[in-house]
Parts: sequence; C-alpha cells; structure tokens
Amino acid sequence: MSLNNTPSGERLHIGFFGRRNAGKSSVVNAVTGQKLAIVSDVRGTTTDPVSKAMELLPLGPVVIIDTPGIDDEGELGSLRVKKSYQVLNKTDIAVLVVDLSVGMTEQDKALLQRIKNKNIPYIIAYNKSDIAAISADNDHHENSIYVSAETGSNINELKEQIAALSKGLENPNKIISDKLYEGDMVVLVVPVDKAAPKGRLILPQQQTIRDILDAHASSIVTQDTQLAGTLAALKEKPKLVITDSQAFAKVSQIVPDDIPLTSFSILFANYKGNLRLAVKGVTALDQLSDGDKVLISEGCTHHRQCGDIGTVKLPALITRYTHKNIVFEWTSGTEFPENISDYSLIIHCGGCMLSEREMKYRLKCAEDEHVPITNYGTSIAYMNGILKRSLAPFPEIAGLL
Repeated sequence: MSLNNTPSGERLHIGFFGRRNAGKSSVVNAVTGQKLAIVSDVRGTTTDPVSKAMELLPLGPVVIIDTPGIDDEGELGSLRVKKSYQVLNKTDIAVLVVDLSVGMTEQDKALLQRIKNKNIPYIIAYNKSDIAAISADNDHHENSIYVSAETGSNINELKEQIAALSKGLENPNKIISDKLYEGDMVVLVVPVDKAAPKGRLILPQQQTIRDILDAHASSIVTQDTQLAGTLAALKEKPKLVITDSQAFAKVSQIVPDDIPLTSFSILFANYKGNLRLAVKGVTALDQLSDGDKVLISEGCTHHRQCGDIGTVKLPALITRYTHKNIVFEWTSGTEFPENISDYSLIIHCGGCMLSEREMKYRLKCAEDEHVPITNYGTSIAYMNGILKRSLAPFPEIAGLL
C-alpha cells in the first residue's frame, strides 16, 4: 500500500458471505468493477478469505473481503467455514449473497443470525435475478435487494445501499488533535534502530503527524539521542512530547516534569477505544505468579528482528519487573485465540492496523472471559513507574490509578 493511501485500519471493511455457488465472487467483481476474485462454476473456488484495499465510489476507501462458502464440507472445508465466520469480527458491513434460484437456506439463516447477534449492518443480495423468479418467501427479509452479477442489474443500487449503511460508522475519536490548539508545538520521539523500517516512519507515527496538522499545530520529529538538544533549542516549551514506547524510560528522564509526556501506543489505545481497559488491566502485572501465561498480541505481521519489542524487549521487561517465571505466547496479524481463558494477562499492540470493530471484538473477548488486557505503551509506562504522568492528556483515565 502506498504511504499516501488510507491505512487498512481506517477503511470500511465490507465482507461478502454466502454458500458455495451463490455467486459471492461474481458479485464482488461486479461491485468493485475488477476481477478481484476468481470466478468458476466449480463449487468452493474461494478457499481462503481474499481482501483488497481499494477506493470504491460512493463509499471512498474500503477493504473488500470475499470469503469461502459457509456450506463447505470435509475437514478442510470446516476450517474454511471457520475462517469465514472469523471475518465477521472485522466486518463493518456484511453482504449476504443468496442464490435466488435456491432461496434462503438454513445455513444462510444461521449466518444471518450471527450477523445480527454481532450488530453488524447488513444487506441480503439475492443474486441471479436474471435467471430466477422472485418468490414470496424472499420478500419477507428486510434489507434485501435483487441483483444479477451476470448482467449488472441493481449492482449500483447495491453499492448505494452499502454507502447508506456506512453513515455513522466512522470512528469519532481523534488521536491527539482534540487536545491541541492552533499553533501548539508537539515533539515526537522516534528512535531509529534495527527494527525501524528503512526510509519511512511506521504507521502510528505517520497518522499522529497528520492528526497534529489537522489541529493546525506543528510537530518536531527527533530521535531519543537528540531529544535533549531539541528541547533546549526550542524558544517555548512544547505542548506535549510523544515517544515510542520502547524509549519511554530514557525519554522520561530527559523531559522535564512540567512538560506532558505520553506514547504513541497510549494515544492509539484511546483512539481505538481501549485505554480505560488497558489502564485497569495493567495492574494484573503485580498479580502474576510462576507459570502464568501471558499473551502478547500484535495486529500486524512483520519480520521479527533482534531486539523486537514484542518478542524480546517486552518479555524481558516483564520478567525483570515481576521476578516470576512467566510463560509467554504470541499472536500476530488476524490471528487471535478463540479460547483465552488460560491467560492471566493479554498485552496488545496499539492496533493501528486493526479496524475499530476488530479491536473491540478482542477487547470484548477479554472482558467476557474476565482476562485483564492492556497494551504495550501502558504496560511499559507502568513498569517504569511513569504511567500516571503518561496519561496527562487523559486526566479522567489517570484518575483510575
């Protein structure tokens, strides 16, 4: 994805679901105007969820997801069905594609009920209207439209209905711009080490800079090694210093107490709606015992390098802090365990690559199982004794400590 494109986590995720040979992939191709999905008369051609980030009028930046058939069979087929249902966790709008010549099956109805249970806005697209008659039974289902991927009939109307459902789904939270005034100065501390991507900033840093500009404020980007000199060169104190979590301890010693300090991870926890849970959950670090299992979960996938924060630095810090023999496990990308009841604590990344719905799903899983959940920046600040200071932009949450 180009650096100027809308990040995946900020895009509307539209999932297409249905039975094999209902024409899901054909409808996806008709809606997008692209050969995004492979189309075949062979049942079960789509074997894994296929995602594509794109601009789709009249919706704007979206992620289109084509899923395997929910009626797939056999051991491998059941795994494909499972993947289809998992896609619901990150779906903002669901399109249930039904073969009009067959009508709503029990499998379609079961999937529709799951969609409703998750409060996902949905449309039922009865496909193959060019060759099948509309039955009285189909008229009883709300939010439905009759389309033909073959002839293009009502495809534009389907897109208009999806656009109508998208209204009000935007994340109302801001990263930091709602805490700034025009002319404010913010210092961003961005360590450049082996883990830093060559030639670019990581996504949370890019998004934070853009959000600061939206407030008509200014940002100065510096490394932790140049931070002291940068602060000394400023004529006025900055409104805020934002640091990468792994440099928290060092940066907190450099930044004077009268300058508010926080981290990208804490900002994104608030942006994704999980900062309050993260602050409440972080105290579970003090209750860990030998043999307890801690899940460290990242929303993105990347090549692990020496000194990786999730697999190396964070586990080492937790071990030093707790003086306990902790069992660490890791997940990344779209992976997230169905059963999390065995974990004593979950530590999640900032979730910049995850949609708001998927992040909320993970938080809800933890809440339902009564498993404490926190994130990288919150836990690192807590173990360094600076969490309360790091919550300066969010005094209402700092009061929880």
